[in-house]
Amino acid sequence: MKKNLVYILMIFCSASAAFAQFDGQNAFRYLERQVAFGPRNPGGKGHADCLNFLQKELKKFADEVRLQPFVYQDMYRKKRLELSNVIARFKPRAQTRIFLAAHWDTRPTADNDRLANQNTPIPGANDGASGVAVLLEIARQLKQKPPSIGVDLILFDGEDYGREGHLDEYFLGSRHFAKQAAGYAPRYGILLDMVGDANLTLPREPNSVAALPQVVDKVWQMAHSMGYFEFEDRQGYPVSDDHVILLQNGIPCIDIIDFEYPDERNRYWHTLQDTPDKCSPYSLQVVGDVMLQLIYSEKP
Repeated sequence: MKKNLVYILMIFCSASAAFAQFDGQNAFRYLERQVAFGPRNPGGKGHADCLNFLQKELKKFADEVRLQPFVYQDMYRKKRLELSNVIARFKPRAQTRIFLAAHWDTRPTADNDRLANQNTPIPGANDGASGVAVLLEIARQLKQKPPSIGVDLILFDGEDYGREGHLDEYFLGSRHFAKQAAGYAPRYGILLDMVGDANLTLPREPNSVAALPQVVDKVWQMAHSMGYFEFEDRQGYPVSDDHVILLQNGIPCIDIIDFEYPDERNRYWHTLQDTPDKCSPYSLQVVGDVMLQLIYSEKP
């Protein structure tokens, strides 16, 4: 049995060698780099600095990089905010395309923290930086080994801006993208959100299963074939996220998200404790490996 297992692993490793090799440690450095800018909530200095970094970094790798700026008028806070999605394209003229997405902004309020901290912006290591870190490392790998299909990496702004309970104030970047996306017809898209948690659990997200069960199956089966059972074969919580906005506008997208914590008393979501020490290079490696394998398995 052991010999058979070794043989299977050797075959798998040989097959994997044909693909680019995702580097979880480098992805984690991308996570830390984003957090080092400070909170990236719209209107803040960290937001402006990080946008500049993301644009410059993606230009090293992608065939095309463009910003998609827009303005949001916050009637409640009486603020006018300048936001921007970032879109990096590989093989922009290819008709057959998929996309991967994440949000790059962070929440302006730590509303799950103790009362004294609730008006403070969060660091957003997992909730924001983790998905972006995976996409940046994927961009680096796609530069080294271009895919056979078109791939778009989309970084949404303003996902986490809204007041608790006011969903119309969230998902600002995906709402704007959907309005501008006439004629955009990818095979499918995958949203990565909160994928860096050190205790990674990735159940199937119910809204994704309901809309695109075949895509969910494809991803989870790919993960299991690679030995990554962090992609759990059960349904988790239904999550309102950018993918719901895209689905409502006819753009096929599923969500990969870890919204569960081993100990709810230590849950750091939307608190000042959302810091890099709660995240893991291995978790980024798991998600990045599956995404790269998926990209290279697609044929025109």
